[in-house]
Amino acid sequence: QVELVESGGGLVQPGGSLMLSCVASGFTISGYAMLWHRQAPGKAREFVGGVTSKNKSMNTADSMKGRFTISRDNPKNTVYLQMNSVQPEDSAVYYCRAVSDATNHSTWGRGTQVTVSS
Repeated sequence: QVELVESGGGLVQPGGSLMLSCVASGFTISGYAMLWHRQAPGKAREFVGGVTSKNKSMNTADSMKGRFTISRDNPKNTVYLQMNSVQPEDSAVYYCRAVSDATNHSTWGRGTQVTVSS
């Protein structure tokens, strides 16, 4: 069964840091671009950033540039989203997405909630 499972979300204070993880099962991520998206209540899902199968970073969205970093660990079949200097507007459900190099097919995780509040 092909699956992505995000973890690491929770409540964090403004200015704090959080690392999200996304573990893949049922396939190996080495042939996939791995991306993160987020969706806040009442808003459209937006692209956060990603890393290609060749481990090249994609452009992070402007509002997150310099604060969010995405990395991958192929042996662990895992991708990470390191979030620094978080702000209340970063509160959202964060989703992991795998895009196949061969077919362009996407697999989505179910998301993990991040809430930034004092």
